[in-house]
Formats: sequence, structure tokens, C-alpha cells
Amino acid sequence: MDLSMLKLLLLLVPAIFLDPVNGYKNGKVTESCRSMKPGHGHPSQSLPSPYTVTVDKSKFSTGDQIKVTLSGSSTTFKGFLIQARDMADPSGDAIGSFTLVDHYVSQLLNCGEIKGSAVSHTSKSGKLKVEVVWNVPSNPPPAVQFFATVLQHYDTYWVKMPGPIILMGNSTPIPTLTTSAVQPTTESPVLRKPFSSKDCGSTKSCLRDPIGCDPETDPKCYFLSFTSDEHSVLFELSGPTEGYVSFALSHDKWMGNDDVYLCVRTDDYVNINPGYVTGRTHPTLDSQDTLTNMAWRLSDGVIQCMFRRKIRVPADQDRFNLDRSYYIFLADGKAEHGMVHKHHHQPLISSEKKYITSSPENLNGSRSPFIIKVHGALMLVAWMTAVSIGVIVTRFLKPLWPVSTLFGQKIWFQVHRILMSSTVLLTCVAFILPFVYRGGWSKHAGAHPFLGCTVMALAVLQLVMAIFRPHPNTPRRLIFNWMHWGTGTISRIIAVAAMFLGMDLPALNLPDPWDTLLLSGFVTWHVLTELLLELHNLFIIRKAKNVKDDEVEIIDLALGETEGHMIKKIVLTVYICGNLAFLTAFLNAINCI
Repeated sequence: MDLSMLKLLLLLVPAIFLDPVNGYKNGKVTESCRSMKPGHGHPSQSLPSPYTVTVDKSKFSTGDQIKVTLSGSSTTFKGFLIQARDMADPSGDAIGSFTLVDHYVSQLLNCGEIKGSAVSHTSKSGKLKVEVVWNVPSNPPPAVQFFATVLQHYDTYWVKMPGPIILMGNSTPIPTLTTSAVQPTTESPVLRKPFSSKDCGSTKSCLRDPIGCDPETDPKCYFLSFTSDEHSVLFELSGPTEGYVSFALSHDKWMGNDDVYLCVRTDDYVNINPGYVTGRTHPTLDSQDTLTNMAWRLSDGVIQCMFRRKIRVPADQDRFNLDRSYYIFLADGKAEHGMVHKHHHQPLISSEKKYITSSPENLNGSRSPFIIKVHGALMLVAWMTAVSIGVIVTRFLKPLWPVSTLFGQKIWFQVHRILMSSTVLLTCVAFILPFVYRGGWSKHAGAHPFLGCTVMALAVLQLVMAIFRPHPNTPRRLIFNWMHWGTGTISRIIAVAAMFLGMDLPALNLPDPWDTLLLSGFVTWHVLTELLLELHNLFIIRKAKNVKDDEVEIIDLALGETEGHMIKKIVLTVYICGNLAFLTAFLNAINCI
């Protein structure tokens, strides 16, 4: 393997988004201390809030404690952030500190240099009321106002709702200030027709799945195109999903530090936002200010969106310069109230880096990392073909070569040894690859890695037992025969189970239900072949009435040399052809994803 191939094996792709974007469900929202605005990428509500903030005192003195209550009459809320600020400087830092009433519902945050100067939620469970206690600082301003941000859903929230004002001592009462309603953002226009791949490669670059599909005629087409002019790039994004479709620009095939763009469906509207991924975390959504000419379309379960972006955005460090080359990720998944969840399947990733502003071309991509494809292919060759043929040759076809030898051993034994040794070797190589890909143990692969480790252990055990097998004429040979047969049978059964599970893992994810039906067909094919050969053996045994029980192993040599060998040769040939046909179908499917 040359150096370039080794680099390719090490540049592997997990996913664009590992966890759902959940609006900091644990309430750790210190990044929003000053603005009190969630980083959800959605505008705050302009309608009146169904929630209110109340206090139990209208005046205070140094050292007093004020009970603050956030509540809704009948509508629950999932998240909140409460602060007290100087009424003369409502944009300033939080003042005073809070004491919790219920530690299970609320928690303290440190905004600025004051410990416990804000309170937020501990989980996203629904709440009707939250109570906390505000501690008056030693040097308070003459008037203090409480503010609250309340989140009903990921895309439904009220930012910095003004609460009651409390005064120090005998200060003159100040009327409650009201804030003007936040104007809703202007909705993007709706596209009149779906995108087309007609100009792909001539006037615009395109990344598509399946290869060559046209979103204008194929509702199952995942599509990204981009066209550049002197100052900006126009992007078109489309995919069959009810939640969101997105793409990212990445410096490598690893997730992290990527420039992301998402089109998220919220009811009958599509919200278009840029975002940024730091490490293997969910994307942080940013303002739409860097995007222009936004438009969208919803039709028959397909989300389509379009926007234009300047080639360079110096004011926003998270927006990559588009006159450079990047790997392109294309993903989709579920969304609920504007909250995006983990993608349905492995994202489509361009095979090579692409200069966004360079000449148009049709890009190729894959949803499965090359190293995982190799893993799957090697395991299929080992446990679908090598093991299966090796078992049939040993179990049923010994009499075909009764005295013929190869390198000093009987032919059937050499065939068996070569196939089984190849199985162990292929399994060892394939076993290592997922660990290289993941950098360790995968916590999201279900039972598949546990079954794979079991198969690996049993394969090595088989090899060790074969090396130290006793001589045929010793008493321990019978024990070895049963152990060798039992271990081999168990390992084959577990290997088949691992293949069924592995085909549907996100890193490979062969087409459903085609993959399950094909593997079920292979298992049926193999079982029927063994059953046919077993019935053939029984038929030969019944004809050998004059042969003693301890001579059954040489019946074919004595009685079936003319009538039995030909049938077994035909069955073996047909079986091998069928086996290779199943294997070829799987290998071709792996190559195409």
C-alpha cells in the first residue's frame, strides 16, 4: 500500500452532526449572559409572551432577599434565563446573586465576575413555574429590574422579557418600562419550481446522490450546486427529508471546525442559517446577515433552498473564504420545532477537495468511508465465501480426492487449510480497520462490535486448536473433532448475525431492504446446499447395507465412486457459482455507496 492510500485510510469521516442541537438542555448558557439570546438561529417572538415575572416586594434594602417567580398560566416552558440588572443600564452586567429554591429545576450561573448572578434550567422538561431568591448586593443601584428569557420550543422563545422594577428604600416610584415588540424577520420568497441539474458541469458545480440524478424529475435526489461570479457564490440545496438538509465546507474528511449551512423546516416554512461546528459537537447557528437572495420550496417531502454568499466575509471568522478548496459534506435528518437532530445516515462527502470559485464540474462523493468499505468487503469474502466453501469441502467432499495429495497432504485438507487460514488472516485485517477509523471503541454501533470481537476470538481459537491438534489415532482426537466443529459452527452463526447488523450501521448502510433480503437469500442458499449433500450421504449410506458402521467414512470410495462423485462435483460447482454471485452483488453494492 503506497503512502497516498495510507493517508486516505486515515482521513475518515464520521458525521457532520453527532448530537441533536437541543438548545443547551442542561441550562449551561453562560455564552448568552450579556444578550440573553439563545443561539438557535431563529428570531425571537414578536407576539405577547404567555409568561410573567413577579416579585414579592416592591422595595428593598441592602441584605434583603427578594422572591422572584417565573410562571405561565397554562403553557409550559422548557428553558429560561433570569437576571437582575441596574434599571439605568439594562444592557449592562447582571447584579446581585441568586439562591435556589429547587435544585432539580434551576441552577446558578456565573455571568461576569459575580458568582450566581443568573439562574437557568437544569433540563428541557416542561415547567409551569420556577421560583428563586435574589440577594440584594452590598452596593445596589437605586432601582433594579428583572429580565427573563423563556424558551417554549427550540424555535419559539421570548428574549429578555422586562419584569418588575424594585426600588431601594424610599426612592420615588418609577413606572414600569415597556420594550417595543421585536419585528419578525422578513420571510424569504418561495421558489416557483424545483432545481435542475441541466447545467451541472457547464455553468455550475454539482454534488449529487445518486450520481447523475436530477432534482427536477427525481424526488429522491440529494443535490447541491454552486455558481460563482466576481464577488459572491449562489448555492442551491435540495433533498428528500421532512426535517432539514445541510452542507458543510471542511478542510479535511474529519468533522470539526467546519462552515455549515442548514435549511430547516419549521411547519410550512424553511429557515436558512449558517452555522459552525467546533470539534465533534452540534453546530452553532449564526445570524442570516451573511446570506442574501434567500428562497425556499417545500413539495412532496422535498426541502429546497437557495441563497447567495459573498466570497469573503472578513467580519465573520466562522465563514470560510470561498476562493479556497474544501471537502463538501451533504447531510439531512429530522427536525422538531426548528431543532435539528442527528442525520439519518452517513453524510455524502466529496471524494476530493473543490475550489468553490473554480470552473464548474460534476463532483463525485461517497456516504461510506473507504476504510469501512474495505472492512465490510474483507469480512464478506472471509465469512461468506472462504469459510462456507471450506466447510462444504471438508464435510462432504473428502471422497473426491481419496489418495491425491498436494505438498504432502491430501487435497481436501490443503483446500480446507488454505481457505480457513485465509479467513483468519482476512478477519484479523478487517477487525483492525474500524478501530483505526473510530480511533477506539465505537459506542454507537450497537451489538455489532461485540459480535465482531467474539468472531475474532473464536477464529483465533480455531487456528490455535488446528495447530496443536492431536494425531488421528490418539484418544484426544475425538475431543478435538467436537471442539473444532462446535467452535467453527458457533463462529459462523455469530458472523452471520454480525453481517446482518453491520449492513445497516450508518458508516456502511447498504440499501434497505435489499441488503437483508440478499443476505437472507445467501443463508438459504447455503443451508439448502448442505441439506442436499446430507440427504445425498444418507442415500449412499442406505445403499451400503453390507458396510459396517465404522466404515461409513469410506462408503463413497467403495460404493459411490461412479454415482456419488459426479453429483457432488455438480453441487459444488453450482454452489461456488451461486456463492460468488451473492458475494459479487454485495461487493458491487459496497463500491457504489
